[in-house]
Amino acid sequence: MRYWLMKSEPSDVGIDDLAAMPGQTVAWYGVRNYQARNFMRDQMRVGDPVLFYHSSCAEPGIAGLAEVSRLAYPDETQFDPADKYFDPKATRESPRWLNVDVRLVKKTRLMGIKELRSHPELAHMRVLQRGNRLSITPVDPAEYAFILSRL
Repeated sequence: MRYWLMKSEPSDVGIDDLAAMPGQTVAWYGVRNYQARNFMRDQMRVGDPVLFYHSSCAEPGIAGLAEVSRLAYPDETQFDPADKYFDPKATRESPRWLNVDVRLVKKTRLMGIKELRSHPELAHMRVLQRGNRLSITPVDPAEYAFILSRL
């Protein structure tokens, strides 16, 4: 089992949107970074715990807990010329981009980035490193347990 932090913009899909979706599940679409795609393709397994993180908003931070509910499969947005995530180099025979499905476990209080930064136990967390822009990052089991104890 691996632990993950997955960023989503609340203006696109926030924790409340996820809670309102059928089965409280969403396809984690639109990932256009090869390292993040490879995490989904090569390392994520059904049942892996996820820290659902709100990004690009007034108060970024962990907004809930989720889990991977479906293994990686082709991201349909890459094939739609009208979609902002369209990739003209992707084909159905050779898709370039993948997504996994993520299911809500529970909404939590918002554990903002300032609070995350205030704990020395989380100093090495990837989301807190300068220059980190990945939308999906692995989380150390000890970091995950520490966060869980504070939510």
